[in-house]
Amino acid sequence: MLLSQKSIRSRFLIQLIIASASLIFIFSSVLYLFIQQSVYDDKKEELLNIAQNVCAYESIQTVKEGSNTVLGLNIEMVMRPDADGSIEFVESTRGERVFLSLIYPFDLNDNSYIKVTENISNTKALLKKILNSIFIINILGFVIIIIYAIALSTMLIRPIKALTNRLSNMNEHLIRPIKTEQLPIEFLPLGETINHLISRLQNFVKYQKELFIGTAHELKTPLAVMKLKNQVTLIKMREPKEYIATIKLNNKTIDEMNKIIADILNIGRQEGAQLERPQKVDVISYLRAKGNDFKLLAENEKKELVMDFKPDLFMATLQPTLLNQIVQNFLQNALKFTESKKVVLLKSFQTETGLCIQVIDEGVGVDESFDHYAPFKRSGNKSGVGLGLFLSKSAADALNAKISIKNRTDGVQGTVASLELASSLSCTLPAAKLHTKRQ
Repeated sequence: MLLSQKSIRSRFLIQLIIASASLIFIFSSVLYLFIQQSVYDDKKEELLNIAQNVCAYESIQTVKEGSNTVLGLNIEMVMRPDADGSIEFVESTRGERVFLSLIYPFDLNDNSYIKVTENISNTKALLKKILNSIFIINILGFVIIIIYAIALSTMLIRPIKALTNRLSNMNEHLIRPIKTEQLPIEFLPLGETINHLISRLQNFVKYQKELFIGTAHELKTPLAVMKLKNQVTLIKMREPKEYIATIKLNNKTIDEMNKIIADILNIGRQEGAQLERPQKVDVISYLRAKGNDFKLLAENEKKELVMDFKPDLFMATLQPTLLNQIVQNFLQNALKFTESKKVVLLKSFQTETGLCIQVIDEGVGVDESFDHYAPFKRSGNKSGVGLGLFLSKSAADALNAKISIKNRTDGVQGTVASLELASSLSCTLPAAKLHTKRQ
């Protein structure tokens, strides 16, 4: 409804109409009072000039003989014993006629005053016509304001209606980003936010389908192997050790399936983590603690984990669980694909938009044409379910961050896993440190 209490448009219309009506009323009142005062001032000035001329050129005897009528003016002598010699203007009504009188001192020795009276009925009628005209103009102006307010509110909500219609026609099979270049400047942030959500929905729909298909495939294959092994074992009587071997193989397969199920459950836990209340976190302190934990693991595998963190402090508001999911996956993959006696580098540096976290290894590198974020996609010859980067990508989208997996470009074989966080520093850093270059 147009006048619904929850309607922004109705509130805008009501406020605009009330403000405009108040402005019109105040302006019209001031205008009419100004016109009325100007007319009365002119009349008073006219009467005052006449009285001064009479006093200057008319003989006392002529004035004292009685009243005189000159150009519609009535001039008479009055005696005011109790008057203080001041000039007075008096407005009086006789029937339907209105008169304005000036009482002007003539001779203070005998307390005589000149009374100049003018019929201002025509002036009053003119002021009434002016008031009626202003009133009619106000009504017309008020109607025009209502029409303009409705047209303006319609124009303002047109982009919202366009966005609503565009979004209402979308489904999981037809999701397209909004053309932000067609939106007014004020709606650009809204359009960009919607496009970001659409992008997340596209990835979610794409990867969820792949997740369901991959889950079915990953679970169906070991189940088929277990069934076939059991059928072969049951064809004829066998030695106890052969049954034991079959049971051990089944247990191993079950463990692999449990790992798949555990990773799938992690997806549900991560979606729950996205609903956690964001916290203010010192990302550098977190990276330093996480690096120390993995440094012990790297030493146990005869590998070296080097840390290089810049700046010394970086505060960001985010969900720590999601950040942990990404950084932990980066470090696990780096250590998994890096051979013994080689180095993994965990570093951070400030960018123009926030903080970049990188894990650089000396592994086998990656195929950059490969979709590493799809579920159950594995590269290399290492074991794994293939859900780590899928979870990391989902966590990065929830943090409004960006991740990338690329090969090193410094002449050393290996991979660079990057996470770009958008935030603001909690302290002011010197300008020289604002653009730390990658090593």
